[in-house]
Amino acid sequence: MENPFEIINERLERIENLLENIYSNIGTKETNIITSKIMDIEQLSNYLGLSKSHIYKLTSSHTIPHSKRGKRLYFDKETINSWVLENKIWTQDDIEKQASDYLIKKGKHF
Repeated sequence: MENPFEIINERLERIENLLENIYSNIGTKETNIITSKIMDIEQLSNYLGLSKSHIYKLTSSHTIPHSKRGKRLYFDKETINSWVLENKIWTQDDIEKQASDYLIKKGKHF
């Protein structure tokens, strides 16, 4: 018959190994979440479909939001998404609705 203390010791070692694996995976997932929100110029180039030289021109003219740490450029994904969508092209229906709302507000009707 097996020694019950050996069985307990083996189970305890397995539990410790499982906990170590869980803790190491949690750390990498948090790191991946943070790094997926921050892009370098190569990732941004692929994400937007723009050349790196064009992105450098946008950063030097302060057109695109970015951060600089030393010689490296970093871009926040959410900020880039907002920047891309801020120059919305209005449809004809949107323009007509704005015009009619403006005229109604001013008290003029056509």
